[in-house]
Amino acid sequence: MTDTPPPVGGQPAAPTPQPSAPQPAAAQPPADLPAGPVDAPEGPPARLWDRMRDDPQYAPEHLALEAVRRLGPEAAQWAARARAEQPGVSADALADQAARKFVNLARLSGAVSGAAGLPGAVIDVGVLAWTQARMALHIAAAYGIDPLHSDRASDLLVLQRVHKVAESARLALGVAAGRERADALFGLGGQRPLGRVMLQLGVRLAQMAGVRAAKRMVAKIVPGAAIVLGTWANSSATKDLAQRSRALYRSRGNAVPEPRQP
Repeated sequence: MTDTPPPVGGQPAAPTPQPSAPQPAAAQPPADLPAGPVDAPEGPPARLWDRMRDDPQYAPEHLALEAVRRLGPEAAQWAARARAEQPGVSADALADQAARKFVNLARLSGAVSGAAGLPGAVIDVGVLAWTQARMALHIAAAYGIDPLHSDRASDLLVLQRVHKVAESARLALGVAAGRERADALFGLGGQRPLGRVMLQLGVRLAQMAGVRAAKRMVAKIVPGAAIVLGTWANSSATKDLAQRSRALYRSRGNAVPEPRQP
């Protein structure tokens, strides 16, 4: 029998609550990541295109800053989920998975825009540069390097050979961020001829994507060349970037990072 307290004031006493059986704790995402899945855009968002068109000289820097903001959380979630689903998986294996996925996406991106001429070439190299940045951030996460850290933007610019060293990349990123803030406050977008702006933007993005602008122009202008040349150029440039990214982040990261506990 259990001891029950005597009634007070003629009212029956409330039953003493009994401890419930322990329930397994639900898995929670790390505190520094969003709780739900991150919906990362497949190509540069519209606002980023506007920013790059208004400031084509710093288009790679604007893209790198936005990529870390928009794609870093996706990369971190992917790495955490992959380690949970594949216990004991090596960092090299995860990096290879990311490289294969995004090389395939880059291969397809050379023939899907549907736009011809200079605008189509600019769209293609912009999507390619964005896909490559996405891959590099996933490879960083595979080696336990935080893909949301602001240093990843300078990494992207060095890996994508826009800048030779991190110091100059950080300086250019600071300029781009300042111009971004000034444009948001004062609307400093230029009114230069669109054709000249598009050409400069295309050349800068092609440099970032590792594809010579002339190849992209030929691929969009010569009938039937877009699929063959665009596919080959995108795949080759992205594979080269994957190798550089693995070498960089393997040297910085842990061999097999442990999954972070909630």
